[in-house]
Amino acid sequence: MCGIAGIYNLRESRGYGDILRQMLAQIHYRGPDECGTFVSANVAMGNVRLNIIDLAGGTQPLSDENNRYWIVFNGEIYNYLELRDALQKKGCKFRTRSDTEVLVQLFALYGEDCLSRLNGQFAFAIWDKKTEELFLARDRVGIRPLYYTNYKGTFVFASEIKSILQFPLISQKINIKALRQIFTFWVPLSPNTIFRDIFELPPGHFMKISNGKSETKRYWELDFSNKENYSVAEAM
Repeated sequence: MCGIAGIYNLRESRGYGDILRQMLAQIHYRGPDECGTFVSANVAMGNVRLNIIDLAGGTQPLSDENNRYWIVFNGEIYNYLELRDALQKKGCKFRTRSDTEVLVQLFALYGEDCLSRLNGQFAFAIWDKKTEELFLARDRVGIRPLYYTNYKGTFVFASEIKSILQFPLISQKINIKALRQIFTFWVPLSPNTIFRDIFELPPGHFMKISNGKSETKRYWELDFSNKENYSVAEAM
């Protein structure tokens, strides 16, 4: 299953290693086999891992071959072997057999356009050491969770909300709008969560955070206007 968490301070350099480890401890059951962190001046990211693919070599956080991009990843890329072959033909070199390394190498080559090439379920974050930009993405239908908040210039994300609540002074106030949605639809409507100022990254979306600003964009949606995309079963 795995779990990810991270902190990015948009305005100043601070160390967040201890808080990150507390965040990961809250979701250790998602990844009981390993725990890894990447901590620098402005960003701290970590992963708790359930070993499935490349048990020995898939430890996270993991970088591309040039150590520019660092990834934490929850999920599985079903077509990673085909993607790996295509990347090798373009000259990419691999140190592991993991789908995580394929994903970060794919991003290094194609940027956000890598998402259209993925077949799988995923939530991941990639830190660009050169541009100091954080990139997050979630799979098309939201199989893998990803939550975030922005507290006074500090961006915090995780696979589960209780990890985010480990960050000092994060509000635990109820989102009344989301509560009404739960009573009506059984769940809050994306991007809302039950907590005020804590949101989920909607399915089929990615987010970029850099230079003190964040932007969220949709990269996929189901087109119901085209009848080839769906069918209606007739009752017998």
